Amino acid sequence: MNNGFITVAAAIPAVRVADCQYNTDQIIAMAKQAEQQGAEIVCFPELCITGYTCQDLFREQTLLQGAQESLHRICQFTQGREITLIVGLPIEENNRLLNCAAVVRQGEVHGIVPKQFLPNYNEFYEQRWFSAENRPMLFEQDGVRFGIELCEDLWAPEPPSTRLAIAGADLIFNLSASNELIGKNAYLRSLVSQQSARLICGYIYSSAGYGESTQDVVYGGNAMIFENGQLIDSAKRFSYEPQLVVNQIDIHLLRTERRVNTTFTASQRAYEAHKHFNEATLISISTPNSAQKQDISHSSLPTPHSSLKETNFTFKRIIDPLPFIPKNDKMGESCEEIVNIQTAGLARRLDHIKAKTLLIGVSGGLDSTLALLIGVRAFDRLGLDRKGIIGVTMPGFGTTKRTHNNATTLMEALGITSREIDITASVRQHFSDIGHDESQHDVTYENCQARERTQILMDLANKENGIVLGTGDLSEMALGWATYNGDHMSMYAVNGGVPKTLVRYLVSHIANDEPNEQARNTLRDILDTPISPELLPADDKGEIAQKTEDLVGPYELHDFFLYHTLRRAETPQRIIFLAEHAFDGHDPLASRYDRDTICHWLRTFYRRFFSQQFKRSCMPDSPKVGSVSLSPRGDWRMPTDASASLWLASLDSHAS
Repeated sequence: MNNGFITVAAAIPAVRVADCQYNTDQIIAMAKQAEQQGAEIVCFPELCITGYTCQDLFREQTLLQGAQESLHRICQFTQGREITLIVGLPIEENNRLLNCAAVVRQGEVHGIVPKQFLPNYNEFYEQRWFSAENRPMLFEQDGVRFGIELCEDLWAPEPPSTRLAIAGADLIFNLSASNELIGKNAYLRSLVSQQSARLICGYIYSSAGYGESTQDVVYGGNAMIFENGQLIDSAKRFSYEPQLVVNQIDIHLLRTERRVNTTFTASQRAYEAHKHFNEATLISISTPNSAQKQDISHSSLPTPHSSLKETNFTFKRIIDPLPFIPKNDKMGESCEEIVNIQTAGLARRLDHIKAKTLLIGVSGGLDSTLALLIGVRAFDRLGLDRKGIIGVTMPGFGTTKRTHNNATTLMEALGITSREIDITASVRQHFSDIGHDESQHDVTYENCQARERTQILMDLANKENGIVLGTGDLSEMALGWATYNGDHMSMYAVNGGVPKTLVRYLVSHIANDEPNEQARNTLRDILDTPISPELLPADDKGEIAQKTEDLVGPYELHDFFLYHTLRRAETPQRIIFLAEHAFDGHDPLASRYDRDTICHWLRTFYRRFFSQQFKRSCMPDSPKVGSVSLSPRGDWRMPTDASASLWLASLDSHAS
């Protein structure tokens, strides 16, 4: 284990049917490769010691004896090694032949798991040779629990893995020999993905490949590693070479997800009522001679962050630095779905209150641009005249020519009503009223402008019998980067569920489909404009001087922190570890950050996230578009006076 990750492997050796010695040589060779790559547990295919396609040779005592001798060789190989092998072989027991998986570690067989469901239809005739056996077993290695099922077990209406996971198995290993048919692989992947997601577990699947008999069917070799429904790694099918897939499963994450998912915990309580299930065998394989039968009850389950043995290993996982951004192959589809969610939310609100007027403060920045584009879509969907959208530019002390021109040009191109109200004089009057020195560019100087703009929009909404559309995004609410009762407030916050890193992609997506060339060109220039509230005067060249990310930190880092704090409940230690790997330069879309920079801005994130909850406690309605939301009425309920000291202390202890 390292920061909650365990290294697992799915191996597909080349086999010769009924040649146990050759097959064992291949298994040991692949086990050595897996060991060199840091694998802690390796899963091999079903009946890999003999080959799956031996047919009536399974009746031969010579083959069964050869399999037993091979298992002994594999035990000898593991002696003194920190690696667990799960291999498939036929085992004779009480005059029955069982299709089994053997768990081997430190020179011992710690458990034998028989196949529970034997296929006997179409091309399968397993009941001709084997007997079925229901023998629930759970293995524990260095604080991690795993269970095993064999091929057809997964295809049953209630797979054994369901009960094993509910009993506490973090990982499920499947030894399989599934032949290839048109469309079968896609269905199989869906099946494994769904089981992994349903059980909130890691699922490691290894299926027979090259060397199995092709007399009537073909085995393509299929190795897959899933984590909570997501494919982490897989092998190339139909390879003439052995296939080894080694990767890491995040045990800490799985246990956190289970703890949060009350349906999963309710299922645990329901299954505890079944006495036969509570009599399952729990076997510790961390040390030799430790097999023991225990009652599998809720009280014996590992806690979400129970002690896990730490080992040195090479981290193999690719951590996405931009977790809110859809992947390339689904970028357009996902962006359109998000835009449709926003549009549907706003359209429903307008229809409900019978409003035909929408007020938007248009600054020429990304957030207000996205809000305006969603407003236009909602009006088009409702069949309303775009002139009912009133975009208001409110230039002040920090407004630049570039953003002002982009705002007015975009409104003209989209065919909405455009108004301009300069706030300079009114804000100066307010400075005079409250006795503020205009030369003091402090928080009062900035917030007076933000609140003046909100007052104008609210009053115009009353005058025009409309509503104010909020432009602030999810990232700003997480950091509290909004003026309380200023841009913080609106009558519907259409971007409230959209993180800052995603806003850019949504605007770009809409721009690509925009038929009006003037609007399209303006949107592209807005995409190239630095993020700024424009509350401080421009520089000597008239350019933006106040750049948000220089002050509060890079949004790509903060969105990463936000995702892993809220969605995955990660500790500061784990966030540092994950961020170091995510922002190591492997992703061309993300910047590179060193550990000191990550820790610096993570401290800023925690400090602001805790101190600014009061703004989120009274945030306006906004549509949820992804797995992370800060709505006080839905996903996130937090006391406004909660202390960040525990998080900051943990950060400090792991920062160096």
